Amino acid sequence: MLPEFPSSGYLVPPVLGFLVFSGLTVYSLRFGRGQAVNLLFAVLCLMGAMINADLVAVSVIADPAVALIVDRVSCVAFVFGPPVFLQFVHAFLGIRSRRKWEIGVYGISAAFSLTVPSPEFISEFHESPFGRIGRAGAAFHSFSVFAIAVIAYVLFLLVRSLHEAADAFSRHRIRYVLGGAGTAVALLGLNVLPVWGLAIYPPGHFSFIPAAFLAYGALKYDLLGVGSVVRRGAVYLLLTAMLASVYFLLISALHFFFMTASWERSLLLPLGLALLVVFLFHPLKTLLERLVDRFLFRGRYDYRELLRDLSGQLASMLNLSAIRSLLIGTALRSLRVRCVKLLLDGQPDGSFALYASGCGQADAEPQRITIPASLMHLFLQRGKPLSRAYAEKMCGGHHGRMVSLFDRLGAVWIFPLLSKGMPVGFLALGEKMSGELFVREDIELLSTLANQAATAIENARIYEEIERLNQDLEGQVARRTEALQRALEEKERTQKQLIVSESLAAIGQLVAGTAHELNNPLASASSLIQTSLEAIEDGGVPTAGDVQDDLRFAHRELQRAADIVRSLLSLSRQTRAYEESVQVNRVLDDALRVLHNQLKNLPVEVEKRYDGALPEIRGNFANLGQVFINLIKNAIQAVEGKTGRIVLTTGLDPSGTFLFVEIADNGAGIPEDVQKDIFKPFFTTKTVGEGTGLGLYISHEIVRRHGGSIAVHSEENCGSAFTVTIPVRR
Repeated sequence: MLPEFPSSGYLVPPVLGFLVFSGLTVYSLRFGRGQAVNLLFAVLCLMGAMINADLVAVSVIADPAVALIVDRVSCVAFVFGPPVFLQFVHAFLGIRSRRKWEIGVYGISAAFSLTVPSPEFISEFHESPFGRIGRAGAAFHSFSVFAIAVIAYVLFLLVRSLHEAADAFSRHRIRYVLGGAGTAVALLGLNVLPVWGLAIYPPGHFSFIPAAFLAYGALKYDLLGVGSVVRRGAVYLLLTAMLASVYFLLISALHFFFMTASWERSLLLPLGLALLVVFLFHPLKTLLERLVDRFLFRGRYDYRELLRDLSGQLASMLNLSAIRSLLIGTALRSLRVRCVKLLLDGQPDGSFALYASGCGQADAEPQRITIPASLMHLFLQRGKPLSRAYAEKMCGGHHGRMVSLFDRLGAVWIFPLLSKGMPVGFLALGEKMSGELFVREDIELLSTLANQAATAIENARIYEEIERLNQDLEGQVARRTEALQRALEEKERTQKQLIVSESLAAIGQLVAGTAHELNNPLASASSLIQTSLEAIEDGGVPTAGDVQDDLRFAHRELQRAADIVRSLLSLSRQTRAYEESVQVNRVLDDALRVLHNQLKNLPVEVEKRYDGALPEIRGNFANLGQVFINLIKNAIQAVEGKTGRIVLTTGLDPSGTFLFVEIADNGAGIPEDVQKDIFKPFFTTKTVGEGTGLGLYISHEIVRRHGGSIAVHSEENCGSAFTVTIPVRR
């Protein structure tokens, strides 16, 4: 039989405490991801639940002996509460240098736990209007002093850390642990007062209030980093409850008013109810998400749609300045942060241009700030945003280079803007104006935003580069076209100078060679005239026949000299006009005439295979003569030292469109591996001093200007044949 439950409801608070602490225990174990802090928090909450359950149990169990056994069992949790609380706070604050203290406190609690089963710890019960509560033994008094000392030390650590916290995140976490867990433990610890015999309502009964405060902080500020999971879990729990309630009410109503045996066997009822659930699922889910966000998370996602809109705008922006303004402005307005700093335009030395807003800065020109190599490596290694708390943990203190960067930026979070695995910039955010924390879903949304901003910035850079190139393209084309035109004109002028120089050099050599040819007819004519004059002066009168013969001979010799001079003049005339009538056979004869002095003493036979019906072409007599002189000279040199044969052939192709001139010899021929290079400037197979390597190049250029082509067919030791093809009409 159970004793009468206190009519005033004094046991309701510990029941609430049991429920709240049990919920926190399940919450920590289910969503704590196995982290040491979360596991210790779960153990601490479990102890709180056991102590509150004990406060209720000892008052409702009828048999005092059984109640005493239950109370002593729960005292085990009470005894080990101080060391667990100490270890939890050390882990929470990142204090690792006091493990010996923890071991010592655990040892003392273990020693006190040995006294728990005996009357030295709890001897019997106090009976009061508030219910039963244990009576302290001698060991309990000693333990109380020990527990108060440990709790006071832990509370001192939390208060000091709260004052030293450098950012809102740390302050909020410490504030909720201090106000929630610290106060709850302190209230439960003050239960020693009625155990000592003071007739007061046990303060530990009110531990559900700070526990509820702690639960609210864990959900509101995601102290365990599981807010998104809890949010979804709450939504689906409520959704399931509502749908189950609707289903149950409908079944009950139908059964009460309409249900018959035929309805029970029909499939229409479950099918209709299933369809109803399907149609209600989505609207109910949306409604519940809004309600949970509004009442549990109190508008934490009010700006979520704005961030999505921002992402859409970023995807369509191609202007860096507009992207900067949108990113900074939206972060200030929507996230309600005190300061936003954007680092862009990275250089190889790790420096970035700093664009700031809301930070008390209004620099016309962005400053440059250098990201430490250690931080850059950490960002590339993690690929995730970095918080000041994590930076301090990695640095092992407040004086590391990474923490200095957070101090300089006034930031609590830095998000890398990564494109193709490399940082194109960083987004640094200060604390929220409301003092609220950046929770996990904030970080996830901002990370998505940072990724999209990085892509937008990279696209904008590429677009601006393309735009700049397009704007400068016309100028570059004009400048390069002008330079190319100058180069072509210079090339044309140089080629003309080369042709003139080579022509004059060749004519100079030919004049020296033809001087003897001119001297013979002139000497013959001069001698004949001189003989005739001497005969007349001596008084002799030559007969008319003799005079006629002498004059005819002198005329022939002078005509021969005139032909030589005419050929030289024709072949040496330099003119820019390419549009004169040219008889190709005559050009070949003039070339042979000026080369006669080189041929007459050589065992070389020159065979002419002219087409007498060749039409005249439009071209330049002197330049074509230079081509044929070069080719005939090369043929003469090719057959030098042997009985040579040079064949000059002219004709028309079958269509009558092109005229061809072939100059063939039976010389040494041209090696196959050099045939492809013979028309290049300054290429020669002759020894030094015997050729400049310009003859065939100039010949090729002259023929090209006439709209024709020049080709070679040669075999070693079998001779060569050069074929010049020129269009008849141009």
